[in-house]
Amino acid sequence: MEYLVLGFFTGLSLILAIGAQNIFVIEQGLKNQFVFLVCIICSISDLLLIFLGIFLFHFFHQYFNIFIELTLNILLIIFLIYFIYSKIKTLRTNVYFNSDVKEISQLKIFFKTLSFTYLNAHVYSDTVFFLGNFSKNFLLNEKIYFGVGASIASFLFFFGLGYLSTYFSKYAQSDKIWKYINLFIIIFMSVLTIYIIRETLYFL
Repeated sequence: MEYLVLGFFTGLSLILAIGAQNIFVIEQGLKNQFVFLVCIICSISDLLLIFLGIFLFHFFHQYFNIFIELTLNILLIIFLIYFIYSKIKTLRTNVYFNSDVKEISQLKIFFKTLSFTYLNAHVYSDTVFFLGNFSKNFLLNEKIYFGVGASIASFLFFFGLGYLSTYFSKYAQSDKIWKYINLFIIIFMSVLTIYIIRETLYFL
């Protein structure tokens, strides 16, 4: 159960950011345009990418040697340090949403959502690389719990963002709210970084 909780909070920490995809989800919620379609595409995409990363690292882990393990851990630490640094830079965030309603077809929204999801480099670094790499030394059942927890975070986040967009849009433009959110992410990710550094020291 602890791996489910760990996966949930790790996934939530990665996804809790105002990037292009999340702004798009909020805007579609404000416009009340194909909200379910947008949320389900984003959520299922995250689930697929999360488990792609987990099973890729699970499959290739048997071919790893100490040098590869060390290299991956160092890359993971670099990723986390950069991630934390980017959050520190965005402690004060100003966000503006476009709520102007324009006629658009369901097919266009479908492809637009896919573009915001799969043409976003961060989605691969956050899900495939980070979650897969972070869970590479877990047992298989622990990896599955971890992936389920991260996927639950994505479903709750995207559907909450889409259907409660009017509520969230008011707070998403608040410097104070983003300061608290980013502080939570910085603390949580700093703890994970310390854990990975300790794991890496065993290779040295």
